[in-house]
Amino acid sequence: AHPQYSFDYAVHDPHTGDVKNQWESRDGDVVKGSYSLVESDGTVRTVDYTADKHNGFNAVVKKSGHAIHPEQSSYHGHGLY
Repeated sequence: AHPQYSFDYAVHDPHTGDVKNQWESRDGDVVKGSYSLVESDGTVRTVDYTADKHNGFNAVVKKSGHAIHPEQSSYHGHGLY
């Protein structure tokens, strides 16, 4: 039998901040795919991958966008003891 499939999905939940997607396809012994997700700092991580019996699993990771860091507190008062 010659294995063959393809799928994709996406999630975009503004309440939890869960934003991601993936696709993958297989044709015989060759699998190709990609997934991406929004990291907690606001950047997007994308992983493109391939796998086959000659080269094994190979992935290329890319990060895009600018990190958003929470503002630091400007309180410089004295604590209570």
